[in-house]
Amino acid sequence: MTEDAVVDGPDRELLTIGAFAARARLSAKALRLYDRLGLLAPAHVDEATGYRYYRAGQVERARLVAMLRQLDMPLARIAEVVAAGDGPAAAGLLGAYWADVEARVAGQRTLAEYLRGRLSGRSSEMYGKFRVETVETPARVVISEKRHTLADELPAWIGAALGRLEEAARECGGVAGVPYVAYHAEVSMESDGPAEACVPVADEAAARAWAERSRELGGGRAWETAVRVEPARRLAYTRITKAQVAHPQILAAFEAVEEWMAARGLTATGPCRELYFADWAATGPEDPVCDVAFPVS
Repeated sequence: MTEDAVVDGPDRELLTIGAFAARARLSAKALRLYDRLGLLAPAHVDEATGYRYYRAGQVERARLVAMLRQLDMPLARIAEVVAAGDGPAAAGLLGAYWADVEARVAGQRTLAEYLRGRLSGRSSEMYGKFRVETVETPARVVISEKRHTLADELPAWIGAALGRLEEAARECGGVAGVPYVAYHAEVSMESDGPAEACVPVADEAAARAWAERSRELGGGRAWETAVRVEPARRLAYTRITKAQVAHPQILAAFEAVEEWMAARGLTATGPCRELYFADWAATGPEDPVCDVAFPVS
């Protein structure tokens, strides 16, 4: 008996891998891969020969796995979809995945348009959309969280970190300035910073006590907590909307400020930063929410 024939006798409801592959319109190689990945196990494996046998009822699952893989769906998410079976739950999981894909493609499309503008020499036209000014900021005490993070994890971490710090500020005399995120090195899909979330507070002694307690309790955390006195600074900045905060639109804002600085002979004296002065949840896409800034001299 070959591995491509339908099994006779008491096990005739089982199909060999070759017969099953023909019904599913897949290759035996693909079926072996799905088995190895834990997505579609044979109904029976002969211990003596190692031949795999499948039930006819597994055909639809095999075809579903194949089509989901054509969508470049990660294996873990394929497993969730097939485990949910037919119905609204599985459809919802597929819909959520595809929404993620469309969001990623939209971001990539915007990045391509941005790069096309740069490569075609239209940088000045793009930068001209941003109004750059300077402002003097006083010395202040800040509490902070610093961590290494890639670009895809950055938005969630910023929201969580600033939330934790604003909660901690209650122990430190209250929030005494605009929260911000400073970038000590590039954050991208290849470079992980670090980035530092900072909240100015009113009481330095209380802030140092908070930092000490936080360090004692912080074993295993992915971030470092600290307190310091930020010196008085002059910032060159441009104000952007909620829609412009998204990557890669925000890159144009940073570069516009850098071009403005270079034209005036100004030098950056610290890490670039994003200052979040608005309630993110209560604002719309066209509302100003953030200042992109560089400390300068």
